[in-house]
Amino acid sequence: MSEYEQLEVIDVSTGHCYELRLNGECVGSASYRVKDGVMTIPHVQTEPAHRGKDFAARLMAGVLADARVRQLGVQPTCSYAAAYMRRHPESHDLLAT
Repeated sequence: MSEYEQLEVIDVSTGHCYELRLNGECVGSASYRVKDGVMTIPHVQTEPAHRGKDFAARLMAGVLADARVRQLGVQPTCSYAAAYMRRHPESHDLLAT
């Protein structure tokens, strides 16, 4: 199993963040808040030891998949989250207006 396959995105709703976990260890996170059907994402980060492995992209894919299931619009105020959504046209329908 590759390192990429061992990743999972977990919604830590009590902390209003998603965690990207590798073998149970948090290697990245995305904070969020939900109001009036819109999920605002102000911050996405990957732990320094795991940067350059495309983990932030994997995290964003999981966050957006969950927003879709929850039928939420997304307002990416984090520059990385906004750039990710610009690069992925399949997420454009989630953008909150």
